[in-house]
Amino acid sequence: MKRAAVLVGLVALMGSALAATLPSKTVLSGTCCPGVVWAPDSRALMFLDGPPVRSATGIYSVPAEGGAVTRRFSSVAYFSPKLRWAVRPGTGENTTLERLSDGRKFTLPTRGADVTWTATETRLAYTRSDTSGNFDRRTTHVFISDVFAAPKQIATLYGGGISGWIEDSTLLLNGKLNAAGRDRDLFTLDTRTGSRRTLRSAISFRGLSLSADGSRVVYYIAFDSAARNGLWIQNTAGGTAKRLDSFGSYRWRDASRLLVIPLVPDGSPHVLREYNARTGTWRTLGDLGDQVRQGDWSVSPDGKKISYLSAKDGNVRVVSLPE
Repeated sequence: MKRAAVLVGLVALMGSALAATLPSKTVLSGTCCPGVVWAPDSRALMFLDGPPVRSATGIYSVPAEGGAVTRRFSSVAYFSPKLRWAVRPGTGENTTLERLSDGRKFTLPTRGADVTWTATETRLAYTRSDTSGNFDRRTTHVFISDVFAAPKQIATLYGGGISGWIEDSTLLLNGKLNAAGRDRDLFTLDTRTGSRRTLRSAISFRGLSLSADGSRVVYYIAFDSAARNGLWIQNTAGGTAKRLDSFGSYRWRDASRLLVIPLVPDGSPHVLREYNARTGTWRTLGDLGDQVRQGDWSVSPDGKKISYLSAKDGNVRVVSLPE
């Protein structure tokens, strides 16, 4: 049995080492564009740029296949994932939210905090936190609001915040319920009824990321007990978390597939692996022939491509993923 286990491990390692290099294409060059994001239709990448490379500051767009760069937005703002809203924090209490279809605006007293949209972008959540003191003990108030409506406080946490919307009425949150506690909870909160479900407790949850449909969450735990440490994936409806036998940079490809670039600190090209949470299986998609600079990579909304910032030359490259 022991020999069989060793052979399985060797085969897995050989699979990674022999992964084919995935074809990629440079779509932006000149180290201009860290932090690019995908347009909602997966056909283009967007990025912030300005002088001296561009004639004016703005949000620019380039086709995913490469081509002419055009300015998509002349003003700088935080845009909602579906590009329906521009969010502009002010210097004081209020943030202005503008609906791009008709220019209608409203304000929320976020004190500059990020807002988290539901999938329909008709509702959002944000936090207001203490700005000083030990982060583990800082008080954080959680608010929700329908668009053009007054906000409503729905929870108070310590050393935590919003992890995302599972669906239009349920938030995923993490934090402590009292300032002196050791462990944080990862839990769901029904914003209509106030009922909550604790999914997991740990000293801290890092890298929390919800799948596109909100059915699963991935996170890692470090500097806790050996039984808790590691990279975990869990259904948001409840149940036991599953520890993945890998660690590295990760992004959701779709509702059930998680892309992982394993941490291999030997300078070799980054390998792209895929974990299917529905079947519980891994496969190696290939290597990039390159490394990703500073973890700067993202998956297109349709799950068919990734973009990444090349460590070789600072260019932005696009890779089509195997089905």
